[in-house]
Amino acid sequence: MRLEPYLFFNGRTEEALAFYQKALGAETLSVLHFKDSPEGVKATPEWLDKVMHATFRIGASLIMASDGVNAAPQVFSGFSISISADDLASGEKMFTALSEGGDVRMAWQRTFWTSGFGMVCDRFGIPWMVTVMDDLGG
Repeated sequence: MRLEPYLFFNGRTEEALAFYQKALGAETLSVLHFKDSPEGVKATPEWLDKVMHATFRIGASLIMASDGVNAAPQVFSGFSISISADDLASGEKMFTALSEGGDVRMAWQRTFWTSGFGMVCDRFGIPWMVTVMDDLGG
């Protein structure tokens, strides 16, 4: 069994895929647009080029994404995506990249459980916790 987040980006999935590739080294595995559906999805003409489904990989984890069926605002609350870095430098680099255009909720810092931890809501409204897995108890 695996848990794989499915995120909706309100018409900004392609932008999100490019952002996560740059910020986290994400690899886009597949992208399907509404116009490509053989079932003839009922989408407005301006929505036909939007992403119906995408899958991307960050490290060993898969995340799925979509523009949704319209541009209704999404509210992400009650969760964070936790990403574990192998070392302090890569953790800080990921945190800084995710912070670009986002909202830092806890600055990158040393804590009692790790040498590096921070919380940020990225430019798409996705909350992230970046931590370093080291010998301080993490």
